[in-house]
Amino acid sequence: MTMAEAPEFDVLLVPGGYGQQQLMNDEVVLSVIRDHFGTGRPLFSVCTGALLCGAAGILRGRQATTHWSAWSLLPYYGAVPVRSRVVVDGNLVTAAGVTAGLDAALVVPSLLLGGAIAQEIQLSTQYAPNPVFHSGTPDSAPVEVLRAFNESYSAIAASRKAEAQRFAAILGVAV
Repeated sequence: MTMAEAPEFDVLLVPGGYGQQQLMNDEVVLSVIRDHFGTGRPLFSVCTGALLCGAAGILRGRQATTHWSAWSLLPYYGAVPVRSRVVVDGNLVTAAGVTAGLDAALVVPSLLLGGAIAQEIQLSTQYAPNPVFHSGTPDSAPVEVLRAFNESYSAIAASRKAEAQRFAAILGVAV
């Protein structure tokens, strides 16, 4: 089955990561995101999946978050950036990085079925974060770790920024 043939979803999950850029101009993917969002059912993005939502035009005026390395790009898509692991704005649930996606994966069922169900899910998966290292944000990472990340990430960061600037022009967003 193709995406266009898929039935309506109760919840649509829009993942991010390096493959996100290949989909930024895929009108089938963007239409699925737009159409689902328009139903009012939950749309859940993780990491740079928020940029796909932006390309679909659904972030304008909405509070959202994404991975810290792309967070500054949200205004190019008309979003109101919020520095949080999970942001809920109406039927839009955005999560920062991958592990924040786990947090949001508990928020979504809590919105649909209540907090007790979400807590049962958390218990059944034994989700009790206790990181071995404390370098999960730019503020907590050692300087040399942050520098190494930024060096290895610089090409995709530049590419994502150019793409965001292009979409700002398409969407008529002044940044």
